[in-house]
Formats: sequence, C-alpha cells, structure tokens
Amino acid sequence: MWLVKDCDGHVRGKSLDLTIAMEMAKYVDEFVTITDGTTEIVGMFGVDSVVDGKTPDGVTYDWNKASRIGRVKKERV
Repeated sequence: MWLVKDCDGHVRGKSLDLTIAMEMAKYVDEFVTITDGTTEIVGMFGVDSVVDGKTPDGVTYDWNKASRIGRVKKERV
C-alpha cells in the first residue's frame, strides 16, 4: 500500500498502485512523501513542462546537461 503524506505527516491518500499515488500527490499540490513502508519518494509532483524557461509555478528552469556533467559547450567559429 502506497501512502501519500503531506509535510506534517498526515496521510492525504492511499493506493495499491504507485502511478495512482503519484497522481494523488499532484492534487495535494505541496511537498509530499510517497511511501510503501520500505521505499520513499519525496518532492512536489505535477511539474510536467517548461515553457519559455519557466515551470508552471513560475520558477525559472535553467538546467543544462552540458554544465552538469562538466563538459564545455563548443563554440562555433
């Protein structure tokens, strides 16, 4: 059984299916913990897209794969 808990530890949803528990977490719309007693998945669920460099909640998204793995972008001459 997967439990969706809010920041205060209150159970906000239960499901036998992890996919359904993750959908429940989107509706909680805050930082949650999804746990089955052994495994924990934490975070804000529901950010599905980045448009014009912003997530749906207005936070700037500037992740860059090249800078994350220590590679330098090649400059065109």
